[in-house]
Amino acid sequence: MKSFFKKLHWYHYSLFIVVFALSSFTAINSLTNYFEISKNLDIFASVYREVNTNYVDEVDAGKIMKKGIDEMLNSLDPYTNFFSESEVEDFRFQITGTYGGIGAQIGNKGDYVVVTDPYENCPAQKEDVRAGDIILEIDGKSTKGKNTSDISKLLKGQAGTKLKMIIKRENEGELTKTLTREEIHISNVPYFGMINENTGYIRLATFTNDAGKEVKDALVELKKNQQLKSVILDVRGNPGGLLNEAVNIVNVFTPQNQEVVSTKGKIKDKNFIYKTLNNPIDIEIPLVVLTNRSSASASEIVSGSIQDLDRGVIVGLKTFGKGLVQKTFPLNYNTQVKITIAKYYTPSGRCIQALDYSHRNEDGSVGAVPDSLKKEFKTKNGRKVFDGGGVDPEIIVTHHTNSKLAESLISKQLIFDFATTYRIKHPKIVSAKEFHVSESDFDDFKKFISGKEYDYMTASEKALDDFKRKAEDEKYFAAVKDQFESLKHNLQHDKDADLGKNKSEIMQLLDKEITVRYYFQKARYEASFSSDEDIQEALKLFSDLNRYQNLLKGTTKK
Repeated sequence: MKSFFKKLHWYHYSLFIVVFALSSFTAINSLTNYFEISKNLDIFASVYREVNTNYVDEVDAGKIMKKGIDEMLNSLDPYTNFFSESEVEDFRFQITGTYGGIGAQIGNKGDYVVVTDPYENCPAQKEDVRAGDIILEIDGKSTKGKNTSDISKLLKGQAGTKLKMIIKRENEGELTKTLTREEIHISNVPYFGMINENTGYIRLATFTNDAGKEVKDALVELKKNQQLKSVILDVRGNPGGLLNEAVNIVNVFTPQNQEVVSTKGKIKDKNFIYKTLNNPIDIEIPLVVLTNRSSASASEIVSGSIQDLDRGVIVGLKTFGKGLVQKTFPLNYNTQVKITIAKYYTPSGRCIQALDYSHRNEDGSVGAVPDSLKKEFKTKNGRKVFDGGGVDPEIIVTHHTNSKLAESLISKQLIFDFATTYRIKHPKIVSAKEFHVSESDFDDFKKFISGKEYDYMTASEKALDDFKRKAEDEKYFAAVKDQFESLKHNLQHDKDADLGKNKSEIMQLLDKEITVRYYFQKARYEASFSSDEDIQEALKLFSDLNRYQNLLKGTTKK
């Protein structure tokens, strides 16, 4: 017995030594880290002081400090950012979607800025400020030579304050508008409605405050239509936002107490599992989520969770692949820093982060996670999904790309300008869903652009141009010069002929731009339903519910 207690004594003594050693190591490690931080802060302050004191030219102290901080944070990842006092308000808008202003989008046009999209029921639209109006003055200050950032600052201000704006409108000349700024809230759901008799559509553009409530309200409203049998949730081009709002949106379609996402970071006490808290609106209605390469972050939480839970089918393109979580910390002097604090994981356990910022190449670049390192996970029904590179749709859609002619007409603002002229000549049109430019309208458009500059290079011409450069580099061009010139002549594009070839595409672009002049942002969605490849693929799927169910079970080929 004494031998046993003696051994136990030595066991405890040994354990004490190990614990003490570990504690000492932790303490020493903490002291070492503290010393390194303190040392490097001192070095940085010394460099900053000496540069300000001794540099040959005058130094903008705030500017070089901002540059130093930005470069330091940029070495971590693109999402860890510092916000100076002047930038905090813009960052707050990203979170809340609310600002004081007149409610209009603007763009550059020559030496001035032009109104491109007045928001419905906001000060600009209430005072009949229209798309195409050129802003000449704001509160007596000329806007000539100013960019959109400069003008935006002049238009924004505290709700209730007034501004006087002089605009120039085609056929009407200069007009004076006095507007009272209001608190403008950019809706997370800029549009919802019925695509056809049975399918509802919800466009989710952002994840600011109340995004979940707005999606919920939209679905509740759609369900008042007794013929509603399916829903499309569109997160294409949505860069993300608040994580909790992503959870709330998934909750609209999934039961209470369902895990949606978990986060894991360096500080273990701050790892969280996020579950749905509320009663859902509909957990059975067939659901399609539309995604593309610009669907990121919170959009990927929604699409990834819907996929993992086998609640709906993803249609479109693979998402961006941002599986990182940021948190904002207030600093002195009304500044803030946004820091990546964790990675997030969808219900299957996968992280869809595509780039590994913890390992950089010698040139500082960041590589994507190789396919060989991607891990397999299982959805609720046992379907295979993978980590390390965004959310893969069940149905991948090949998209039509704009012709070079259409790209030129858009970039030269000729589609935009024709819509401005059309609005002046036609006070009213039918609804956005019903409106289509006529043959006569298209003829007017051809006359409108006749003689205007909108040159472009076709894909064939570019390939021929590339061939010429390579042939010249390799000293072969002289031998094929005559054949080259003949081929170039034959390929020389005829603008009138190209207008005929691309007539359908151009008419669709005109439909969208013209209807926006009458029915504002919602018209962009309604006018595109019939030509949107992703939406048409979703409608095709809803017409074959056996295929829809089999996709969720993993028993049908994609």
